[in-house]
Amino acid sequence: MTATPAAVPTDPEDLRQYCLQLLTELGDKQQLIDKLTHQLALFRRYLYGRRSEHLDPAQLLLEFASWVQAQEPDGTPPSAPAPAPLPPARPRGHGRTPLPALLPRRRVEHALPEERCTCTACGARLVKIDEETSEQLEYQPASLFVIEHVRFTYACRACEATVVTAEKPAAPIDKGRPGPGLLAQVVTAKYADHLPLNRQTEIFARHGVALPRQTLCDWVAAVADQLSPLYADLKAGVLASPIIHTDDTIVPVLDRERTDTREGRLWVYIGEGQPADIVYDYTPDRSRAGPLAFLRDFRGYLQADAYAGYDALYATGRVVEVACWAHARRYFFDAKASDPARALPALGFIQQLYAVEREVKGADAETRRARRDEQARPVLARFRQWLDAQADLVLPKSPIGEAVGYARAQWMALTRYCEDGALTIDNNVSERALRKVVTGRANWTFCGSDAGGERAAILYSLVATCRSHGLDPWAYLCDVLERIPTHPNRQRADLLPRHWKSAQPSPSA
Repeated sequence: MTATPAAVPTDPEDLRQYCLQLLTELGDKQQLIDKLTHQLALFRRYLYGRRSEHLDPAQLLLEFASWVQAQEPDGTPPSAPAPAPLPPARPRGHGRTPLPALLPRRRVEHALPEERCTCTACGARLVKIDEETSEQLEYQPASLFVIEHVRFTYACRACEATVVTAEKPAAPIDKGRPGPGLLAQVVTAKYADHLPLNRQTEIFARHGVALPRQTLCDWVAAVADQLSPLYADLKAGVLASPIIHTDDTIVPVLDRERTDTREGRLWVYIGEGQPADIVYDYTPDRSRAGPLAFLRDFRGYLQADAYAGYDALYATGRVVEVACWAHARRYFFDAKASDPARALPALGFIQQLYAVEREVKGADAETRRARRDEQARPVLARFRQWLDAQADLVLPKSPIGEAVGYARAQWMALTRYCEDGALTIDNNVSERALRKVVTGRANWTFCGSDAGGERAAILYSLVATCRSHGLDPWAYLCDVLERIPTHPNRQRADLLPRHWKSAQPSPSA
């Protein structure tokens, strides 16, 4: 609204109050402009920029040196970390990687034509004295074939009273036509290679077989039902772990009562150890009921983001919160554009914490805990002093203010990784596990229903755990789907990826 001259007060005191009000409104609007500008910059970086939070060491060192030169009033320089050295770059390999020895070889011999087997010097016949071998990697499209199960019928010629037919072997889908290899291929293609079922239908059509998308959907549902007991065992194993990493991502879901999709959630839960077992859980929304139900029997450390839905778990005392330094670092990295003088020193502190983790990578838990006590805790103490000093100097709603506020509010959980060497400094393992889902989501775009989301959680869990253990998901699923219809229930644990891997013959055998 434009102010008219008549609306401006003439009394000096009223004019003063009027100016103060205008300045306050101007400050609020400028703060809103800064916030929206910051959000626009983040959005542009998300769409077009680099996702990794890469820092130029020269820039960090320059800003840090300038900040250190700013003396405190008493003349003592502020305590702040020197930027930690970055790990040396990995040297690039030279030459070609040898082709795997396990690949079958086809020997193709190339001889000189008959007219060239005569010596040009003396006219004598040339004889073969050596050979040179070069390798060429070739590809042959996968093939579909039909297995004819022929069952013989037997009868008694003496009395002609008995007629017996050989039993048909158990199939993954009762009275179904797909074999375990084909079912394993469909599941692996969708949940490991991110090929939606409509694209697989087109691929099968090129091989001369018409498999409608709905047929593939029915097969996927049947496989998920067959593997649900293994999923329950995998879940029980993760819940028995003393440490669980968790995170969640959006899964669009079709809803018959809406004209568009709604947002379901896929949660990932990763147990302790390397390689680790990975379990996904689907919920129709992001309410706290999902993690509360999944983790109701869990006792131990839970490393997650600052989602308030976990607070009820922490309040029980049986679940201990462990925060993620990658989340805290992201706040300061995003604030770097608007307030580098504060964001870069904070990133310097965090870089020092990660430098300690690089030094103890691969060490046992007790060694990591001791090294963190010796090197990381002093950095954390200085960082906390710095955060407390900045809290009164920054606007709470500014990007740097939100970064400082987040770190201070989560401080106890952020420093808890120093208590146990088995804990990690961040929750990146969960983000990497969800990255596969996000890549697939860009292709299959949505789940058809909540039941479809639950089936996706089952199949993603087994495929992701296979990859975590270095297994070929297709080989694992093909074998398990062939065995599970007749496998004794009491020995079901043998079919879990961890135990299945140990039962396989070594490649050299």
